[in-house]
Amino acid sequence: MAVMIGLMERAQAQELTRRLAEPRRFLQILAGPRQVGKTTLVRQAMARFAGPAHYATADLPAAPDAAWVEQQWALGRRLNSQGPALLVLDEVHKVPRWSEVVKRLWDEDGFGGSSLQVVLLGSSQFLLQQGLSESLAGRFELIRVPHWSFAEMHSAFGWDVERYVWFGGYPGAAVLADDEFRWRSHVLDAIIEPTLSRDVLQLARIDKPALLRRLFVLGCLYSGQVLSYQKMLGQLQDAGNTTTLAHYLRLLAGAWMVVGLDKFAGDEARSRAASPKLQALNGALVSAQWPQTFEQARADGTAWGRLVESTVGAHLVNTAGPGVEVLWWRDRQDEVDFILRKGSRVVPVEVKSSRPRGAANVLERFSRMFGTQPGIVVGPGGVDLETFLRSPAAAWC
Repeated sequence: MAVMIGLMERAQAQELTRRLAEPRRFLQILAGPRQVGKTTLVRQAMARFAGPAHYATADLPAAPDAAWVEQQWALGRRLNSQGPALLVLDEVHKVPRWSEVVKRLWDEDGFGGSSLQVVLLGSSQFLLQQGLSESLAGRFELIRVPHWSFAEMHSAFGWDVERYVWFGGYPGAAVLADDEFRWRSHVLDAIIEPTLSRDVLQLARIDKPALLRRLFVLGCLYSGQVLSYQKMLGQLQDAGNTTTLAHYLRLLAGAWMVVGLDKFAGDEARSRAASPKLQALNGALVSAQWPQTFEQARADGTAWGRLVESTVGAHLVNTAGPGVEVLWWRDRQDEVDFILRKGSRVVPVEVKSSRPRGAANVLERFSRMFGTQPGIVVGPGGVDLETFLRSPAAAWC
């Protein structure tokens, strides 16, 4: 079973539609990775908007200057002269000084009593947040548009949990899943490469671009595993120092590709100083670079266990939401795959299929040490993987 992506309406589209039906109060910011349907989502909201709408994108071979924002805004104002109107600017963070120009124009409209609604989209979390914090504080609401969940891929394409573990959550690539070579090429050439070259390398100072690319590959191949910065230096040529690696890992996180999860230590300083657990945010980023095929990986218990653990980690990070942290923990030989923390509530999560050891015993030791409630085992003997992936992280803590 498969459906047209445009017919699939994500929860964020419904939320945006509700906000645009309200009187003009805030800029609406949609932030999320490439190829997850942000443009489709906003066009669904445009179709329901009670008035004309103008859409423009700054995702061009040569980034436009600040005058481009003013030109598009003038078109929006012209539509608004006849009644309610909507202006949508896609990939706006690629325009130099975009936030300063948007602030001035938004404030001008506010002083003039304009009803023009404005939606901004972006695929660089790092640059969007920089602009929002510097110029637009108090003027916007943020709608996060994460990678597609298992429930969404199942609803749209009828995928079972095994296909989701391998092929991940890119809806545009899903139609190629029956031809694994074409699917892999699409993910590498149409998703990974544009994200690295256009969302990271062109928009931030990168002294060693080859190093950033190798770090991305390393983060995918070791997704779900703890790797110290010193070990990363040993794996990467011309790696510079640990500060450079930590900075590049933050940039990859800002592009919604790979994050480094902090260690749970009960102490913030010790947590930040510990080795990160590398975590790719979409299963496709991992399996597109995996040396095995889907069938080969599925038959390899060790490899499949690593992919399942990576999928659980990606799900937790993508669905964590405000106020929920995703961490990990290790003490000597004992390790808990993921720790969910929301305020004072701490919930350990162990993916049983990843390692053939006593998950319950590790969780009991962690609970005794930190006074937490019993943890969650995902897999045989615990919460079924499909059931777990159908609920957001906040539902478990």
